[in-house]
Amino acid sequence: MAKSKAKTIYVCQECGVTSPKWQGRCPSCAAWNSYVEEVIQKESQTPTWRSNQPKEKVATRPVPLQEIEYQQEYRTKTQDAELNRVLGGGIMPGSLVLIGGEPGIGKSTLMLQIAVSLAQKVLYVSGEESNQQIKMRAERLTASNQKPSCYILGETSLTAIFKQIEQLQPNIVIIDSIQTLRSSHIESVAGSVSQVRECTGELMKFAKESNTPVFLIGHITKEGSIAGPKVLEHMVDTVLQFEGDRHLSYRILRTIKNRFGSTSELGIYEMLDTGLRQVSNPSEILISQREGELSGITIGATMEGNRPLLIEIQSLVSSAAYGTPQRSATGYDARRLNMLLAVLEKRVGYRLGTQDVFLNMAGGLKVEDPAIDLAICASLVSSFLDVPISSRICFAAEVGLGGEIRAVNRIESRISEAEKLGFEEIFISKFNTKGLDSKKYKIQIHSMSKLENMIDHLMK
Repeated sequence: MAKSKAKTIYVCQECGVTSPKWQGRCPSCAAWNSYVEEVIQKESQTPTWRSNQPKEKVATRPVPLQEIEYQQEYRTKTQDAELNRVLGGGIMPGSLVLIGGEPGIGKSTLMLQIAVSLAQKVLYVSGEESNQQIKMRAERLTASNQKPSCYILGETSLTAIFKQIEQLQPNIVIIDSIQTLRSSHIESVAGSVSQVRECTGELMKFAKESNTPVFLIGHITKEGSIAGPKVLEHMVDTVLQFEGDRHLSYRILRTIKNRFGSTSELGIYEMLDTGLRQVSNPSEILISQREGELSGITIGATMEGNRPLLIEIQSLVSSAAYGTPQRSATGYDARRLNMLLAVLEKRVGYRLGTQDVFLNMAGGLKVEDPAIDLAICASLVSSFLDVPISSRICFAAEVGLGGEIRAVNRIESRISEAEKLGFEEIFISKFNTKGLDSKKYKIQIHSMSKLENMIDHLMK
């Protein structure tokens, strides 16, 4: 009897769109040469998760919203306060969390550190490293107490992983990484769009049915996005991005998507020989230690979610040596920098059109909060006039196109953080003083309405 011919399709490795024939350019994402031939089996095979259990068809009906009952889910608190904050208060039961980051940034170290510190039964599945390699890394971690509740499994077959899960019954499952898993339903290679989508779907089904949290470690592309189809990020409950320079010691865990909490939270770590250290006071890395006062350096109060941060802003303004002035911003929007330069020239009278301007956010943090506008303007003027501003002064206000100093949110948190770190003065908007009890703060609060008034007060 002749064998049936295997069914093949072409899948775009960028967006996951399928086509019955090869195409040079994807009609969906416009990527060139991204179609790869993959062999697809029929869906008549038994499912991977709980394949030995019969399924019962249950008819569903629409239910009024007010009749739906639910119980308050108890979150699992880890010993990592930074991860708890980013997840929205702890690990949610039945959640599917995806963690992405560059190679060598510390994704596996972070997850192994969590695995060995939890009192619950954790299954750490590694498709990239052997058990001996993981053991060597675990011995270096400060949180490693060699607890018997952490189990290591070196496997890439999704069917074999589910068999071990059914026997072990873990409380938390960690997959390192999702691109190394392979489902027997799909005949394409591991890491392809079809395999990533199939494996993620099975793990999501397992997490929801068993109420077990699952962490997926994912690779990223050269553009910085998570490798695989975009549907991968839609399927999971939470997407975390682990950022930082591999040549520097500090790392930032940022929330991209979170169905159980805010998407504006971040956690900060320091990579040491003994693992990742939590940075409870981020200002220690965002404000550099220096001897003496230097021009062009100011401190701005920003917010990341519910967390106030004081960040050092460094600027350098010098005469353009090659005719055309340069505008360079690191960690800040270059278009907003050009806007602030135009405001300083039009409203305050400083001729910056012939100057090279370089702006840097200390600590490698990328800031989008408009509340640091006032600190940037003060830094630019300080560098232009070569007049230092006291390191005991900080700023928290937005600057408008008319040169007005605008109010920002959460001003009490910004003032309290500045006072806690020993600052003596803070400049805010006059429109932020409504309802603000300045008597309860020891820090001196300056309220201004015009940018030129603030500059005159600083430079007098």
